[in-house]
Amino acid sequence: MAQLLNGVRVLDLTNVLAGPYACYQLAQLGAEVIKIERPGQGDLARTLGPDRERNRQLMGVSFLAQNAGKKSVTLDLKQPEGKELFKKLVQKADVVVENFRAGVMDRLGLGYESLKEVKPDIIYCAISGFGQDGPLASRPAYDQIIQGMSGLMSVTGNEQSGPLRVGYPVCDTIGGMAASFAIAAALFRRERTGEGENIDVSMLEATLGTMGWVVSNWLIAGVRPTRFGNQNMTAVPSGAFQTRDGLVNIAANQQAQFERLAKVVGREEWITDPRFLNPELRKQHRQEFNALLEEALQARSAKEWSDLFNENDIPAGEVSTVEDTLDTQQLAQRDFIKTVRDEARPEDAIRVVRSGFRLNSGDPAPSSYPPRLGEHTQEILSTLGVSDEEIQALQAKKII
Repeated sequence: MAQLLNGVRVLDLTNVLAGPYACYQLAQLGAEVIKIERPGQGDLARTLGPDRERNRQLMGVSFLAQNAGKKSVTLDLKQPEGKELFKKLVQKADVVVENFRAGVMDRLGLGYESLKEVKPDIIYCAISGFGQDGPLASRPAYDQIIQGMSGLMSVTGNEQSGPLRVGYPVCDTIGGMAASFAIAAALFRRERTGEGENIDVSMLEATLGTMGWVVSNWLIAGVRPTRFGNQNMTAVPSGAFQTRDGLVNIAANQQAQFERLAKVVGREEWITDPRFLNPELRKQHRQEFNALLEEALQARSAKEWSDLFNENDIPAGEVSTVEDTLDTQQLAQRDFIKTVRDEARPEDAIRVVRSGFRLNSGDPAPSSYPPRLGEHTQEILSTLGVSDEEIQALQAKKII
């Protein structure tokens, strides 16, 4: 396992997805990530997912997906004793990550300015839907809301089917990725200068930042973004096409690729057809060309065409299901799916995905099974000098 962040302690106050995903990336790189959770309830994701029994045990599939390799401490941050314990944890931490509504941590007396007094070089990261200021700052935000307000849904689907939601929580994930990137950068600078940082991640802005071409077409060229469905507006043929069996994605964006495609499908006459002579003409006659191409593609399956096109240096790939992709030899050879076991119940093993990169020093990967609620409370508080008797008293008061 990669240890690029070995020795870094992260206090993870986050819930559901964006924040937990960010901290999961840090945990895979060797950081000690301690989830600070509300006693009795914990992360909302503990009760989410299709497995009702796991939900009942507060180990829902949605929680398992983003929290392997972490520890869990229960702490009521609304209670004075809970706040003091949290500040003691901050003294020994490097990073604090939260995704409450803007202003919540300040009202608790645990915002950046307060924690900076406790640990001057703390790196504090707040993840929210719209950022910590501006007219929308106080609004709650879920992935679905940001997908709509960012314009992402407006360019998804076609004129008949759209606007469409992307089929997984993409804005939450982008927000989490932006946060982990910013935290890593802040840690790097702190090593050089000793300075901490206050990071303000807006899911709305992070999402728009990934929509570069769509945004720039409007900001720079004045071209209003539209829905193209499974087609790519920049070239023809570039999109998803029906074969004898399944859809195949083709991205023959260059003239030479188009000409090779025409030969491979047995339609060399397209090369000299006045409608298809160059990229601009093909875009003007997109529908006519696509109809001819799909007619030719009926000769083989998507998998057969994908293999044949790639053999001839034409970018292509079949449109697969998630389960089929997870079962490919490509992912198996790169050891992308990791198995983690519950030490208390070795028979309970789950498979999770690691970060999407590899390292010579060892692949990023979770080091342990996702924590049960409060599993590490006594262990962590003991390092602060809290006695067993004090821990029992805190439990009686439901502070932990």
